[in-house]
Amino acid sequence: MTTTERDIMGGLAKGLAVIETFTADRPRQSIAEVSAASGLDRATARRCLLTLSHQGYADWDGKFFTLTPRVLRLGTACLATMPLPQIVQPHLDELSERIGESSSVSILDGAEIVYVARSAQQKVMSIALMPGSRLPAHCTSMGRVLLAYRPEAEARALLGSGPLPARTHRTLTNVEAVMAVLARIRAEGHALNDQEVETGLRSIAVPVFDARGRVIAAMNVGVSAARATPDEMRTRFLSELCSVQGSLRQMLR
Repeated sequence: MTTTERDIMGGLAKGLAVIETFTADRPRQSIAEVSAASGLDRATARRCLLTLSHQGYADWDGKFFTLTPRVLRLGTACLATMPLPQIVQPHLDELSERIGESSSVSILDGAEIVYVARSAQQKVMSIALMPGSRLPAHCTSMGRVLLAYRPEAEARALLGSGPLPARTHRTLTNVEAVMAVLARIRAEGHALNDQEVETGLRSIAVPVFDARGRVIAAMNVGVSAARATPDEMRTRFLSELCSVQGSLRQMLR
């Protein structure tokens, strides 16, 4: 079926664009901020926000808007229809129980990763991570794995021209430097992140393959930097991740 411009509901598209402006870094926004982030004019952004508030998807204190938990219904409905979370969750739970650390699986959505499954042993980040949470791909272990296994031209396009946003003083912001890291990840089969997404957090990630050898997701273990050096991350967790990776490959069709 060919979709024409007449088939598109402009109001729905604008409302979704407004919802997407709310992130972990921008959980509370004014009309002006949403307008700037979405590219919509202030009047349109205002109407979208007031509609979301009226429908229970946003709260408004007279100046700032925040999304409500009702928005999670949208993501939960999507995740519930995806077989991947249902398949990987038991394996993550077993892995985390065995190693005593948190583990996650995510997929790539544009220049961000989206968590689809998580087993938390200890809180390792200042923000609460859960299915549906998003983080930048360029500075996360799972994001780099997912970018590394995309065609080089596609990965470069997703990164853009740079400089990339820095989340800590360790974050690589030069696109060429990140591309070099991606090449190393392809050669080594895993990514190690040392406090680039948040100070005090280290993580190690591997690709999740389906039975045809396609990379469909990434899986990681994240720990406090005080509990494991980069070398210890590889020694303690890489073989564990690879074991789960092998089990999942046989199950994912």
